[in-house]
Amino acid sequence: MKLEDLLEINITEFGEYPFLISKEKQYTNVETKTYADQIANGLKRHGIERGDRVVVCMPNCPEVIFAYQGITRSGAVIVPVMFTLHPKEIRFIIQNCNAKAVITSAFVAENIKSALDGLDSKPLLFVADLPSGNGLLNLYDMMEPDSPNGNEPDSDNNGLAVILYTSGTTGNPKGVLLTHKNLYSNAVNSVAHNETEQGTTIGVLPLAHVYGLTISNTCFLTGSSIVIFSKFDLDEVFKAIEKYKVRSFSAVPAMIHAMLASPNSDKYDTSSLEWVGSGSAPLPVALLNAFKNKFGADVLEGYGLSEAAPVVTAHNTNIAIKPGSVGTPIPGVEVRIVDEEGKQVPVGDVGELLVRGDNVTPGYYNNEQETNRVLRNGWLHTGDMARLDDDGYLYIVDRKKDLIIRGGFNVYPRDVEELLNGHGKVFEAAVVGVPDEKMGEEIIACVVKKPGAAVAEEELIQYCQDHLAKNKTPRRIVFMDALPRNGVGKILKTRLRQTAAEVITPS
Repeated sequence: MKLEDLLEINITEFGEYPFLISKEKQYTNVETKTYADQIANGLKRHGIERGDRVVVCMPNCPEVIFAYQGITRSGAVIVPVMFTLHPKEIRFIIQNCNAKAVITSAFVAENIKSALDGLDSKPLLFVADLPSGNGLLNLYDMMEPDSPNGNEPDSDNNGLAVILYTSGTTGNPKGVLLTHKNLYSNAVNSVAHNETEQGTTIGVLPLAHVYGLTISNTCFLTGSSIVIFSKFDLDEVFKAIEKYKVRSFSAVPAMIHAMLASPNSDKYDTSSLEWVGSGSAPLPVALLNAFKNKFGADVLEGYGLSEAAPVVTAHNTNIAIKPGSVGTPIPGVEVRIVDEEGKQVPVGDVGELLVRGDNVTPGYYNNEQETNRVLRNGWLHTGDMARLDDDGYLYIVDRKKDLIIRGGFNVYPRDVEELLNGHGKVFEAAVVGVPDEKMGEEIIACVVKKPGAAVAEEELIQYCQDHLAKNKTPRRIVFMDALPRNGVGKILKTRLRQTAAEVITPS
């Protein structure tokens, strides 16, 4: 099955209904198909051929969904790009994938123009909400109601559907190849795992990120409506929960944290909320418990990565929630925990997480070296350190690259972070290692205090000493106003290491 089949199945099974809601305006699933078909026709008319790459770079809006469906219907390849990227980063992606067209909005248009400046061969530029002229074409002006002769979507389920660029925190981003089979199977199996019911959900996750993209795909399968937000506005989210009786939606821990900390949450009726899915970044256990206590809704943590399209494991409403765990593998996905030699470790032991299934990427775009590094013997090597318990629940211990080796002993930052996040005066914490001549690496905790809280560095260090082995205790605490995050709320530990190294002078 292909990505465009999701919309066809949706219309056949559920009939016409309001599918997208944005700023009080509604678009039905049938209208969505009409716009998608017209974008597909317009792309063909402008010379976009099967396999050509089309970048979509704009904040969440209905046109993102129209564009995704239109691109895949034209036979081209979707390249989602976060609108928050710097023009130099956008330029790299456009050049790397040799994009033939860019679909954007007025909010990002100047950055796109900057990214294209000086390129010998520039892609076509379609803008959703600006008039045609000055080197761009209005997206609605380019739409064609009649299909021209030319390329039809490839019938190969293994054909390329999306190139999704990683965040590039350790260098230039890599283009993850995702086939129609990867994305379609992951959406189907995610729905089967959680037995999600029809209803209205909230689209706060960036549609340019694989997590948001997959959630939108699952809504086709469940017949659900999506209230789309261009940005995460707490009051608007609470209003939507109240107005549409939202039972569930997916978020990242930073959003869950913000909901919990909001002083306005009691102004709204959120009693319809039954559960919130959490992914993309580790969820502190203290946050899970506090959210449940305040809103009466479970937080169902899961795990995934772009290379797995993305969902690997998840909790669901039919299994026990194990705080600290990311649930069990969804149907069609296998996991394995191995040691440095690639041998499977006993249950409960920590090792690298490997993944296998129809959801796993065939590799990276024009990057054979990285492809061969992460895909070996049919398994995706995630680079995440994890363990399984006797019931098959997965626990992510840390990123392999984030492991701190202090005095020859392995220290997993999450162990320290969980402790600090449970302190009554700590809003959130992240732990990194910095080079140290004596110990090899030293442990530095970056801490954001709760509003109005007064806590000293010595108090938190003593707190850690009281609850952790000495070799796991941070040497220093760096207080910050906020932790740096990327567009989907993932803490940027590379930047934290830089900050900690500037503040701390290891002995």
